[in-house]
Parts: sequence; structure tokens; C-alpha cells
Amino acid sequence: MVGAQEKRAARRFALEVPVAINRNGHSRHDESAQVRDVSARGICLYLNAPIEQGSPIGFTLTLPPEITLTESIRVQCKGRVVRTEHGLEAGKIAAAAVIEEYEFLPES
Repeated sequence: MVGAQEKRAARRFALEVPVAINRNGHSRHDESAQVRDVSARGICLYLNAPIEQGSPIGFTLTLPPEITLTESIRVQCKGRVVRTEHGLEAGKIAAAAVIEEYEFLPES
């Protein structure tokens, strides 16, 4: 799109790492997903099952050294789905979520 202005306020990092997600804050029912990209304010995930826009979502991922510029860091986040895209390859659904809370986890 010619002349389109970038609206993102934070740099995005393209990652292809697995992530454990939970829907509606129920961490007992984690499911796996794949990260498409992540920024300080949001994340885009590939999910196996639909999720409604506006739904709460929690996820835990490990940020690699190329992003942290130190060592790998596990982060637990809570947020809200702001957009979904259906009809992707292999039946996946892309879900973009805003990160509202996060906590760095201790090394295991």
C-alpha cells in the first residue's frame, strides 16, 4: 500500500516459537500455539481453534537471546484478543492480542 503510515508504536519481532496459552484465565487448560510475532504491547499467534475478539487470553513464552540481548527469559502475560483471521493454511487461525499485564518468571 503506497503512502500507508505505520501505526505500530512498538517494534515487532518475528518469532516462530511455541507458546502455551490459556483462554479466559483458566491456566489448567493450557493449549499449545505458535507465535507469529511479538512486541512490547502485543502478540500474534497461530491457534488451532477459534477464539472470539475481545476474549481474555493468557500465555507463557520464552524470549530468546536475540530479542533480550542477554539470556532466554520466560514471560507470563495476560491480554485480550483484538483481531482474528480465519482461513489460513492448515486450518490455523491467527489471533492478535494486546498485552495488558506481564510477569518475568524465574528460571526453572
